Amino acid sequence: MVSSALSPETVQKFRNNFYADPKNILAQNVCTRVDPLDVCLSRKHLEETQHVFTHKIETEAKPITNQKNSGRCWIFATLNVIRIPFMKEHNLDEFEFSQAYLFFWDKIERCNYFLTNMVKTAKASEPVDGRLVSFLLHDPTCDGGQWDMIVNLINKYGLMPKKCFPESFSCESSVRMNTILKSKLREYAKELRTLHQDGASDVEISSRIQQQMVDVYRIVGICLGIPSETFTWDYYDKSKQFKSIGPVTPLEFYTKHVKPYFNVDDKVCLVTDPRPTNPFGKAYTVDYLGNVVDGRRIVYNNQPVELLMKLAAQSIKEMEPVWFGCEVCKRFAGKHGIEDLKVHDYKLVFGVDVTLGLSKAERLLYGESMMTHAMTFTAVTLDSEGTPTKFRVENSWGDDRGEKGYLIMSRDWFKEFVFEVVVDKKIVPKEVLDVFEMEPIILPAWDPMGTLACCEHNKN
Repeated sequence: MVSSALSPETVQKFRNNFYADPKNILAQNVCTRVDPLDVCLSRKHLEETQHVFTHKIETEAKPITNQKNSGRCWIFATLNVIRIPFMKEHNLDEFEFSQAYLFFWDKIERCNYFLTNMVKTAKASEPVDGRLVSFLLHDPTCDGGQWDMIVNLINKYGLMPKKCFPESFSCESSVRMNTILKSKLREYAKELRTLHQDGASDVEISSRIQQQMVDVYRIVGICLGIPSETFTWDYYDKSKQFKSIGPVTPLEFYTKHVKPYFNVDDKVCLVTDPRPTNPFGKAYTVDYLGNVVDGRRIVYNNQPVELLMKLAAQSIKEMEPVWFGCEVCKRFAGKHGIEDLKVHDYKLVFGVDVTLGLSKAERLLYGESMMTHAMTFTAVTLDSEGTPTKFRVENSWGDDRGEKGYLIMSRDWFKEFVFEVVVDKKIVPKEVLDVFEMEPIILPAWDPMGTLACCEHNKN
């Protein structure tokens, strides 16, 4: 048997080795007073990084958005993409769609989806302390989401301008509302499982879910406000001309005034999962993952990262921004807004490299990597051979990071930490689109590809 206990002699050896190298003492003196990531920042790399690109979408939208202390990045990134053609068509200087509107409906639908899944697991005889139910109970009201989930919401509920349904405290800081909802949902999950165990009919269980959702709707409505069934949007265009749309329902607003310029059903989401167990050119889904009962299923079309990068660049060349999901925190200089493998020199400070000791596939397998955040590509630089070298990224953390809210991402960083992109199907090769016609391979609920983009702006 291998003995790994730390003896006093071993610990003393660690200590002697540490103090034998003066560089360790210097690094200690600095890192005990300063953020270690700031200490690792490469000055030379900062000097070489410039926010200049060979191809940029015609107009970047204003203002820079801010999700604040919530995990709504996937909603913000989607609406940031959609507003660009919308603003061009309506000749607007500034505009935001209501992120709070989609957040409201996602909370309502997500709670109903969770309760329905609790019944489903009970019928499948899944134990409450088993891995599946324990995983589903862990965070039943996560703010995060995936592309197919936002498509569900927009196709069912439409869109609103932000002025017609503005932010609330619990939109910008969702933790208190989520805590209340989690408590009630776990209580309701126990009640539903008990009903099933006692032999209640499907009609009786469905009726009870409806009663529970009355309480959920009340809680969410109190915290976020309740969107109006119809609204009128008055605005001035760039020429200072008064315009008005409405009264109109949010779904009519999307269908008549947004969809002709950005149809969510024309976009497809491609992912890259390099684990050897999940071959490229196959479709995947994640068990129990979604937000709308009877809604669109989340399907992952798994392709090599080089194809995702190529299509993202092609979309930008055609003046269309790109929604994408990544792991944002690794090799990221937050204040400077730089995502690059060389921006931090960990080895110089700590004597070891960090993060890149494992491959992308190995990081997924060992819990070191997963998609955490969604943002928008708005520009790209191509080399003489047409290969992307860097991307410009519109974030949703306000304008005090990077270049007034915009980040810069290197090609090598894209390869390591980007997991999915959304592009128009018109630029996707037929053989890739055909993958969507396959019956998806089902991954377990806890698979890292089921992680939802939900990184809050104050975490970096």
